[in-house]
Amino acid sequence: MLQSRALVIALILLLSTTLPEVHSKSIFEKDRRDWLVIPDTIAAYIYEGVNKVFPKAGQFLADAAQTPLVAGTRNFLIKETTKISILVEHVIEKIKNLWNTRVLGY
Repeated sequence: MLQSRALVIALILLLSTTLPEVHSKSIFEKDRRDWLVIPDTIAAYIYEGVNKVFPKAGQFLADAAQTPLVAGTRNFLIKETTKISILVEHVIEKIKNLWNTRVLGY
């Protein structure tokens, strides 16, 4: 039971960073490749709420987020979502170019 709770908590904190990243840029901006901001923000809110009520549990969450497994998984997700974001940007550019040349006749 304790292991499953620890796993759930670790997964919640898997993507946690800082809250100010959410307001830094719009997700739809061209140079925006950090799609993990939304889960990071959710994890930050959960951590802050738990830390206010149960400081020991908050410390456990912070320690769990620093484990090599969690950090490695988070880094893997960041790399893969960055690759996907780049591919999506290329597709969007191709669609815009196609629209401008074929439909609008530029």
